[in-house]
Amino acid sequence: MINLDNIHSLTDFKRNVKQFIERIKATKSPLVLTVNGRAEVVVQDASAFQEMIDKLERVEEELRQLKLESLKRDITAGAEQLKNGEYTEYDDESLPNLLENIKERGKRKLGQD
Repeated sequence: MINLDNIHSLTDFKRNVKQFIERIKATKSPLVLTVNGRAEVVVQDASAFQEMIDKLERVEEELRQLKLESLKRDITAGAEQLKNGEYTEYDDESLPNLLENIKERGKRKLGQD
């Protein structure tokens, strides 16, 4: 989260670049620069930025793994259901009922009976 003390105008930053850079390096906190009162640019310590990127990449990889594991479980469960004959075949006449059944099950799961 950005600290409100770290929001400054671009003009103020240009006048005091050295002091701002020293503060950014010391605190590892990003600095938000405004133009005409609106946030326009974020200045951040390079090592803190790299740490953030590394963390983001780790989280994205974890998410990919979780999605893959979930997909594998779903495929395994579906294959097992097919093997055990636990399925219903649908045709053009019964397909609308499938959609209604899915909606109803979703509502029940959400507690919206």
